[in-house]
Amino acid sequence: MKDFSGKIAFITGGASGAGLGQAKLFAKEGMKIVIADVRQDALDCAVQEIIEYGAAKDDVLAIKVDLTDRAAYTAAADKTEQVFGGPPHLLIQTAGVNAFGPAEASTFDDYDWVMGVCLNAVINGLVIFVPRMIKAYAGKTSCHVAVTSSMGAFRGGATTAPYSAAKAAVNSLMYSYYEALKPYGFGATAVCPANIRSNIGEAEKLRPANLKNTGYNVSEKTMGVLNAIHAHGMDPLVLAGWLKEAIENDQVICMPYDNNQEIMRGHAEYIFNLSSPEGMKRNEALDKEREKQREEMMKLAPQEDVGFAKARSDLDWVDPARKF
Repeated sequence: MKDFSGKIAFITGGASGAGLGQAKLFAKEGMKIVIADVRQDALDCAVQEIIEYGAAKDDVLAIKVDLTDRAAYTAAADKTEQVFGGPPHLLIQTAGVNAFGPAEASTFDDYDWVMGVCLNAVINGLVIFVPRMIKAYAGKTSCHVAVTSSMGAFRGGATTAPYSAAKAAVNSLMYSYYEALKPYGFGATAVCPANIRSNIGEAEKLRPANLKNTGYNVSEKTMGVLNAIHAHGMDPLVLAGWLKEAIENDQVICMPYDNNQEIMRGHAEYIFNLSSPEGMKRNEALDKEREKQREEMMKLAPQEDVGFAKARSDLDWVDPARKF
């Protein structure tokens, strides 16, 4: 997909962070923009920002929607067609949440919340929109589906099990849809950054009341740690530029860094090493290097020990060193 002007983009999580950066960039390219988010106040601010960035007021539509609610998501798709005359040509699913804590402390609610937003909502978008896109545009014009994934998709993490699993799955979905959509002239991309300047650190405040039973130590202070780390992340507009280039090149994986090939080879080597005893030993050195990188990232956060990424203190099966 190389032609964007006059086409429609539907962007989830479009009220802030990476999604807002994508909305601004593709609005600048002349697209009609739909941003979907669960926060009305953030949507209102985002619309104004997109217009100030250069979009015409009538070319921006904001829809408050819980993307895990299939009926509500379907209604958002209907609204898009009513306002702009058709389904999106470009579907970018960026909405996401995260929670940090030992994998063995994870509850059903932790998995249901994180994977509900980061994976199930993506599935909802694909099932709702792709048939509409095919009916409207196959054989007529190019289209694309994309998801904002994460570098965490390529390796699991001791304290990011639900998130890493969800991101690995959405990458796999893009591999599958890339193959499936070829006959229609459509493409698929997963963009996989490490750290984005966003407010995802505040996500716990949006956790539904029926999914509040977390096994992780969560507080205003642990959210402050995340906010401090994300404040140093990639500019959302820069990330959007990488994604645009990947879409134009019909690229399935977008690793948004100049040394992207080196990074991908490193992930591939690590996974390859997991398949043999010798490789497992080689990975010990890679694990030490990864821990050094984590320590460097944590230096961006306040140094007070607030129990970030640790378990609740009352979980009697968790190693005391991993509780707070």
